[in-house]
Amino acid sequence: MKTLHKYLAGQVLASLLLTVAVFTFVLLLGNVLQDVLKLLVSGQIQIGLLCRAMGLLVPFAFLYALPMGLLTATLLVFGRFSADQELTAARASGISLISLSAPILVLSLGCCALSAWINMDLGPASRAQYKSIINEARADLADVQLPEGRLIYDFPGYIFLVGKNRDDNLQNVDIWQYSGNTNAETTYIFAPRGRIETDTAKKQLLIHLYNPFSRTLNGPNVIFSSSSESILGPFDLAVTNKPSPPSVGEMTFPQLQQELQRREKLLDFLPATTNSAAQWRAQVKETEGAIEKVRAQMHEQVAFSFACFGFALVGIPLAIRVHRRETNIGILIALILVMIYYTFDILGTSLSSRPEFYPHLIFWLPNFIFQAVGAVLLWRANKGI
Repeated sequence: MKTLHKYLAGQVLASLLLTVAVFTFVLLLGNVLQDVLKLLVSGQIQIGLLCRAMGLLVPFAFLYALPMGLLTATLLVFGRFSADQELTAARASGISLISLSAPILVLSLGCCALSAWINMDLGPASRAQYKSIINEARADLADVQLPEGRLIYDFPGYIFLVGKNRDDNLQNVDIWQYSGNTNAETTYIFAPRGRIETDTAKKQLLIHLYNPFSRTLNGPNVIFSSSSESILGPFDLAVTNKPSPPSVGEMTFPQLQQELQRREKLLDFLPATTNSAAQWRAQVKETEGAIEKVRAQMHEQVAFSFACFGFALVGIPLAIRVHRRETNIGILIALILVMIYYTFDILGTSLSSRPEFYPHLIFWLPNFIFQAVGAVLLWRANKGI
């Protein structure tokens, strides 16, 4: 029994190292071609900095390569084990499939622990450093001053949240103008488009907002207004031109916890009376969407850490049912299962700012589905059904 366990664990581990290396290289190459190659050709980044950037991308690519590699390794090893009649021989000796699968399931739990560390700490931190290097190479001051997808507190009396920032052109700009006292007058502004104007001589920054819509809260009273254009500023560049904090997708789990608390405090800018508070909350869905986006990212990091266990549970019985030893069949099945799993991840990410759809729970669905289906398939395969 120990010999079989060592044999299967050794085969899966060897295949795992190979498949993870291949998937990591493919994912790394895709990111390099997308972000770094243009900078290298234009001379904006040096070879040394390029190697450092690629090194920082490895943990982020490994985050996806590890579950995919474990699923592929499981399908390949158990497919060959079944096709070569080794499984039949083991069953004839009175050894059950569950007993044979035990070390692989334990290995998958170890991969889950490694995935949790990468998902919640190493991967986001490395990704944030990589983005910082790319932004420095591009010398894009607009992105530094108003980075996308994060709360910006650098402007005194304002909190900014920018949907997109492309060459000084802004999209989906949320602004909270407040005083130190949350019961005092506060204003929420939303503009579908905006533009940054930088005066380098005066070291000032102006923000143009197009078709802005504002709601001003003064005690129990709410005042609505709109215009074709408004200008905020000028703001001092010495204050705003600072290293930007990481975006939500680049935050570690402790950073996400702090960011969630900061965004929840935006709801404190509500009047004391219940009716006005309900009206105010109904009018600022963007605020609740910003809060839900952080909550969804936290759940995604934790839920995705369990992908290895679900893939192992599904991969073992599925490989035995397919009963093929060809490598291309195993890789094809692995890719199909990975696409199914990540469909939920893409769906949850696309709805991350829509709290009414509970996107933070969507990230858990593939784990429940894969683990439940895998457990049933493994039980049936063990019974020979």
